[in-house]
Amino acid sequence: MKEVDKIITNGTSWGLLELTGIDRKRFLHNQTSNEIQILEPGTGCDTIFLNSTGRTLDLATAYVTEESIWLLVSSNRRQFLLEWIDRYIFPFDKVEIKDISQEYKILKIIGTASERLLKEIRLRIIIGGNYATHKKTDSVRVAVGTGLNLPGYTLFIPPQEYASYWEELIDLGAIPLSESLEEELRIKQGRPKPDNELTEEYNPLEAGLWQAISFTKGCYIGQETIARLNTYKGVKQRLWGVKLSQAVHINSPIYQSDESKIGILTSCVTTDEGVIGLAYIKTKAGGEGLEVKVGQATGEIIAVSYLTHDYYQPANKE
Repeated sequence: MKEVDKIITNGTSWGLLELTGIDRKRFLHNQTSNEIQILEPGTGCDTIFLNSTGRTLDLATAYVTEESIWLLVSSNRRQFLLEWIDRYIFPFDKVEIKDISQEYKILKIIGTASERLLKEIRLRIIIGGNYATHKKTDSVRVAVGTGLNLPGYTLFIPPQEYASYWEELIDLGAIPLSESLEEELRIKQGRPKPDNELTEEYNPLEAGLWQAISFTKGCYIGQETIARLNTYKGVKQRLWGVKLSQAVHINSPIYQSDESKIGILTSCVTTDEGVIGLAYIKTKAGGEGLEVKVGQATGEIIAVSYLTHDYYQPANKE
């Protein structure tokens, strides 16, 4: 997978939840890390669900419509988040949550040819918009972005129409991604995944998810921990890519040349270009270019495009 041109995924890695009720924006704003209140219908953003100690439950994308908010969540967190959100809805909150994963199938078009493919399947309704902007045409909702730092679109399609869109894209030369190739693309990009990089052992600053956090909004669950870590520059480990000489089991400890343990491998995949993975590395040990040992393998820490590591610096007031 040296070049990402025109690939499609069948969306099995995702679940779809829907928030309705007049308090929906206020509620989600108070439960997750990003600025939800300012979003207008047709816009959206990535946001993070955290526990009370600031540990990561899931990275989601919120899409605000005229009637509701859609939450694209990880498939293996769908039921957990449905119950978790429902637990925080109090009787006076005018909010309801339901799982609508069966009402839409998710198709992602990824790559440099994604705009052309969108035009050719007659869904040229949102080309050129900002990330997570979205619009509905007939029964299909099209959103900008795919959850990766690559050009592309996410389509929400009624199940009865899905096969025709899929087949048309294949006829146009789109290449379907298998689960293994999708995992390879995820790791190459550096997008963290629940049960691997996103667990209750790590916080979103360690996971490099700074772009999904507002440091200027009011309180939300886990906010105090996140604000303190940023203010006092207290991130003690960071998620990086790692290039390895051979495959290694995930959860293997990572060592420096002096045999001191500096991290843990959280994902690993063998590609046509070699073995790559994701790993949490102690901040004081270094970052990009650091040489490491993992089991019988040697490795080098590399930057991956999805992750950022800079602390938030508030603008100076005049």
